[in-house]
Amino acid sequence: MRTILLACLLIGGAGAVHAADLSSLADTEVLFLEFLDARDAEAYLNSGHVTEYQGQKADAWEARLRDRHLALLKSLEGLDPAKLSSEDTAAVAAFRVTLADFGDPSPAVANAPDDPECKDRDKQDLDYEALSAALSSCYREIGNQLKFEDGTVDRGTALGLLSDIEEPERRKALFDAFLPLWAALNGNNETDSPYRRLIKMASAAEATNGSGVEAAARAIGVTIADVECWLLQMLAAWRDATGPEMVEPWDYRYVNGEANRRLASSFPDGDIIAVDNRFYRDLGADLKALGVVYDIKDRPDQSPLAYTDFLKRGRYVKGQWQPTIARVVGRYEEGGLGSLNELVHENGHAVHISAIRNRPAFTDWTDTIFTEAFADVPSWSVYEPGWQRKYLGAELPTAMSLRALHGSVIMDVAWSLFEMQMLRQPASNPNLVWTDITREYLHIVPHPEIPWWAVRVQLVSRPGYMVNYGLGAVLTAEIRKRTAEVIGPFDAGNVKWHEWTSEKLLRYGSERTAKQLLEELLGRKVGVESVLGEIRRIN
Repeated sequence: MRTILLACLLIGGAGAVHAADLSSLADTEVLFLEFLDARDAEAYLNSGHVTEYQGQKADAWEARLRDRHLALLKSLEGLDPAKLSSEDTAAVAAFRVTLADFGDPSPAVANAPDDPECKDRDKQDLDYEALSAALSSCYREIGNQLKFEDGTVDRGTALGLLSDIEEPERRKALFDAFLPLWAALNGNNETDSPYRRLIKMASAAEATNGSGVEAAARAIGVTIADVECWLLQMLAAWRDATGPEMVEPWDYRYVNGEANRRLASSFPDGDIIAVDNRFYRDLGADLKALGVVYDIKDRPDQSPLAYTDFLKRGRYVKGQWQPTIARVVGRYEEGGLGSLNELVHENGHAVHISAIRNRPAFTDWTDTIFTEAFADVPSWSVYEPGWQRKYLGAELPTAMSLRALHGSVIMDVAWSLFEMQMLRQPASNPNLVWTDITREYLHIVPHPEIPWWAVRVQLVSRPGYMVNYGLGAVLTAEIRKRTAEVIGPFDAGNVKWHEWTSEKLLRYGSERTAKQLLEELLGRKVGVESVLGEIRRIN
């Protein structure tokens, strides 16, 4: 990896509409919007947060989804491509991308057996999607009820506690609580363990369909080799900034999480929601006025993954724009700095999609890597002394705060590199690949006998996805730096922020690529120096 890093260091580094659309695709776009409405309603009901939406239960929305899907396909079949404008041709392409991602909602598929459960993971006849679903279920079935001391904790809470628990032996015991989950995912690390079977399937799919890594690189106009170079440069910057002392994997979060512990008493009754809402108001975004719907209370069968999704797409109604309504899923009833960082991130997604103002074809997410990177633009602020001083009445040394922030970011970078290497050489031993990365760059004591890389559900639900977090840090640092240059500092609030970012970056939805948005914002291609400068601030 040092050789690759050296090579890296030698490398030189359509507008959104604002009025009702009058295109020839008007009828088809109405069908597309109705299809999206049904899709979003079905996803909301299937999440388990409510049993009815707009007076209808899941089966009614599923029936409408199938009906609108068929109507949309027929409408698309009836179009004459030769008669479409360039703008309408792009819209049709967007329809087809969404439909390809969506899959087949026909009755045969809709009435298929339930999704695989964790217990199904050893079935050798599972295809890629079924095995991925079975392993994802393990995070819910096992990861949401890890046995620790006299009770159980969910995976997210456990990771937070690893930053907080003072006694080393208790941290080790909590770390060991993950062992049943890791065993379910990777067995005894046999060559045909569930995860190793999955990654081989994922690698084969990558060869024919492209991977998350390839899509992320293409989205910002760089090569996969560039991506790997940048990941290695970030890892090397962290290694050089954090000293040579080795730590056990169960102590890593504690060593780097002093800021979380020091500020824990500054949160009134653990209430992070009020602090989050106040910060966004100071950025010019009133989350209550935007109508964001929250599913953040602990409940049975809640998703093991925090996420944000559409509840209702934005549209013109009688000439007036009705904005998108977002919904946020997670566990945020209480917490500290780390939980707040995640909540601000998810609300960054909500702000993003609420700002989309475009024709129906483009009322969707921007490229995934941009989507994840933008959500971190406000969330990184909570680790800045100016933010802490204003919202908590206390502040920490910059190096201490940034070590807590980038200690988490650099784990995402490590997972990104791990997935790149596993997808490239799927027969590799994942424990050894992870051990090599974490020993070399994160100063973590080797434990190749433990598959402790298997913390993130994305590793099995969407192999290759982690690069959107690791590489996304490059974009986050670039956007933060440029934003501050244009509108001034915003870590402690700046009411210009929401309007400016909406106009410059968010209103286009899926119409513009991350490359287009960023190169117009920066006046140049994206580079790695901004994030390297952020990591070096730890010194």
